[in-house]
Amino acid sequence: MSVVRTAKALFLCAALLTGAGAFAAETSPSATPGSSPSQAAVAAADAILGDIGVKQQIALIVPGMLTQLERTVTSTRPEIKDSLRETLRSIQPDFDKSAQQMYSQAAALLASQMSEKELEDVAAFFGSAAGKKYLAAEPVFLQKFAALAGPWREQMSADMMTRARAEMKKKGIEF
Repeated sequence: MSVVRTAKALFLCAALLTGAGAFAAETSPSATPGSSPSQAAVAAADAILGDIGVKQQIALIVPGMLTQLERTVTSTRPEIKDSLRETLRSIQPDFDKSAQQMYSQAAALLASQMSEKELEDVAAFFGSAAGKKYLAAEPVFLQKFAALAGPWREQMSADMMTRARAEMKKKGIEF
């Protein structure tokens, strides 16, 4: 997975995980208050999250965090590396279950935000030839767009500062 797609998927994960509490109280415009999304809606949401890379990114969170924990601890206590590694391997399945539960919550959250038909349509799109082409083109597009947008943003920032200074100078204020 490219860096841009990975970053996008992580951003989506973070947004889903951070906003889960806020969204949990809301219902889909097509859902009735207090209702849960159907199994078909959750399955379609699952397919969508898999296609856009969220499922893969959540699966990488636990191993990444355990690796970081090992690095952090062994940087000051290198003598416990083997024992720590064994311990981390033994506790990983519990955290993998937690990641799977979070992913299930993400799928249910997405399913609660759209109707079953909308989710099925989006899932069908990503499963179609055009959807697959879009998913393949998106990382390249985002990378090229970022290359265009970065310099544009920097130039606009400089132009705004120049213009603001000029306008403020007309008022007798310099900065």
